[in-house]
Amino acid sequence: MLQISLWKRVVIWALVALGLAYAVPNGFYTRVEQHNDAVIEIEAYGSTPERVADASAWPSWMPSSLVNLGLDLRGGAHLLAEVQVGDVYATRMEGLWPEVRDALRDERATVGTIRRVDSAPEELRVKISQPEGMVRALELVRGLASPVVSLTGVGSTDIEVAGQDGEIIVTLSAAEKQATDDRTILQTLEIIRRRVDEVGTREPTIQRQGSDRVLIQVPGIGSAGELKGIIGKTAKLTFHPVVSRTNDGATAPGPRNFLYPSLDEEGVYYVLEQSPVVTGEELNDAQPAFDQNGLPAVNFRFNVAGARKFCEYTGDNVGQPFAIVLDEEVISAPRINEQICGGSGIITGNFNIEDSTTLAVLLRAGALPAELTYVEERTIGPELGQDSIDAGKTASIVAFVGVLIFMGLSYGWFGMIANVALILNVGMIFGLLSMIGATLTLPGIAGIVLTIGMAVDANVLVFERIREELKSGRGPARAIELGYEKALSAILDANITTFITAMILFIMGSGPVRGFSVTLGLGILTSVFTAIFVTRLMIVMWFELRKPKMLEV
Repeated sequence: MLQISLWKRVVIWALVALGLAYAVPNGFYTRVEQHNDAVIEIEAYGSTPERVADASAWPSWMPSSLVNLGLDLRGGAHLLAEVQVGDVYATRMEGLWPEVRDALRDERATVGTIRRVDSAPEELRVKISQPEGMVRALELVRGLASPVVSLTGVGSTDIEVAGQDGEIIVTLSAAEKQATDDRTILQTLEIIRRRVDEVGTREPTIQRQGSDRVLIQVPGIGSAGELKGIIGKTAKLTFHPVVSRTNDGATAPGPRNFLYPSLDEEGVYYVLEQSPVVTGEELNDAQPAFDQNGLPAVNFRFNVAGARKFCEYTGDNVGQPFAIVLDEEVISAPRINEQICGGSGIITGNFNIEDSTTLAVLLRAGALPAELTYVEERTIGPELGQDSIDAGKTASIVAFVGVLIFMGLSYGWFGMIANVALILNVGMIFGLLSMIGATLTLPGIAGIVLTIGMAVDANVLVFERIREELKSGRGPARAIELGYEKALSAILDANITTFITAMILFIMGSGPVRGFSVTLGLGILTSVFTAIFVTRLMIVMWFELRKPKMLEV
């Protein structure tokens, strides 16, 4: 007989109600979004009358999670950037030179005087005055090699050392280059993600493409230029000793020195020592602020190691100037009046409030390990996104109405019950998307449209089984019970295989493909739930109420 226990009925309706409750905020998207933004701002910056008013736009006891709209629905910016990994090789060689110099200096009696000579950025060349000591010199430099830290580079060392015409040539090994490329891309992804998250954007897509490219898609941002302004700079902050100041941009800086322009003083250049005293990597925090004159500035704070270095340097160089350099431009070059051991300071310059805020964001997120070259950039306007939404709505409504009419004409009252379950099914899909914070894209809408068409498949299988049982002489109650029992295996087989396909698309795909797979997978789960449990419970409740002697399916 048809029997569903009370606790099962309560659980089924509770799950349906929960899914619909999480779907409701999407019907009031702008109001709920305004509420969520106000709540975040109140927690971060305190309450104001405007924020409190915005927060009260939606009841606090109601779910407020929304389905995030993707780039193609909301508009935004799309960038494809190439990471110049060669910059990292050059930096590694610069960092290796002091170690090579110190190792050879202890054997000066054997190798003679040592001198670094000009070379390609990706290699280090060191000239020794006594070529007969080359064997010993190569042995010392090779002793600086370290094992490659990667799964593919097991057993390899990070540098290769060769001797030629009295010169020691040091380069990165192929295994170390591969490991460095991977680390550089991962570090770039993380830093870009931090910078984008700092400005409060929703659901950005930041992922690796190929060996040295990064895809960045940020919905809701004004333009590709604005996005480049957030992530495009390396924001490499360094503090250098000042050698001299000049008004001639063609001045030869000399060996191991740089010539950098002043950011504020037009036509002024500074000759700086190449090796920095402290770098931005040793910053703990940076916040927008105002200087003693009330002008925008940036407060910064070093970590323990950076504070110690800064304290020692300022103590040894009282009365000497030093330069604060950001991305190869001298922001300021103050004179050291006394030892600075507090570990904090302030960057002043020709800033406005927006500039100081952006600089603080970039410094907090850290410096990009290498320069980004943009090979593709697009700005997708909100009008195009609205067109996509309208087209998706039209397609969904057409599919929805078509299925409702078909089920009603084909199965009568049972078809109408299936139609109610279909409406609940679509609501539960949006509820699940809101719960997990998924991003809805145009392919995702296609997945929902496909789910609408597939959602009634299970009901069709059940209803046809019930028809067969009725034709064989079964009573109404027994026909319904056998219809569900015999159709269950076919329902599960069809939906499990489709769900596996959706999982493969999610794992192997990216971007739009993942958006399609997410809505398809969630649609399968809700379709099976509504067909096996919700539709059956509705039919049982109808049967208990009406107690029909005959069924017309």
